[in-house]
Amino acid sequence: MSCPCAPVRRVGLFGGTHGNELSGVLLVRHWQQDGAEIQRAGVQVKPFLTNPRAVERCTRYIDCDLNRVFDPESLGRPVVEDIPYEVRRAQEINHIFGPKGSDDAYDLIFDLHNTTSNMGGTIILENSRDDFTIQMVHYIKNALAPEPCPALLIEHPSLKYATTRSVAKHPVGKYQT
Repeated sequence: MSCPCAPVRRVGLFGGTHGNELSGVLLVRHWQQDGAEIQRAGVQVKPFLTNPRAVERCTRYIDCDLNRVFDPESLGRPVVEDIPYEVRRAQEINHIFGPKGSDDAYDLIFDLHNTTSNMGGTIILENSRDDFTIQMVHYIKNALAPEPCPALLIEHPSLKYATTRSVAKHPVGKYQT
């Protein structure tokens, strides 16, 4: 299978979308201090702490789930004093890594999560027609073999995902138990 996609030039590595999921937070902080292991020629890789207030309090979120407010209504809300923290943060993230749905959006966002579900290291995809992410998952699965790395497709024809990673042209989630 060949991929007629444009080259990936900008990658976001997100941790802390949920402030009580610390694996991604620790990795992002590590890469912010020393990014040598994630840097590649011709690719800009940006480690990013997505919900710093929730991380500081070690809680899932402050006002609402950051991973549910990347919809057009929330991203387009006027900034007023009583806007929920995560909605404002979504707007900031959309400004830095998007705008969502545009040619200027980051090519790939890899959003790192933890879960208490017994699913091991699992990759989450939102679109079965995204040749790039399908090939990337195939590469990752082969690279990790014989260790299992399930891929979960959460595609639904009538849903537009409002996840943090959905700002990118190619959104990918990684969950670790």
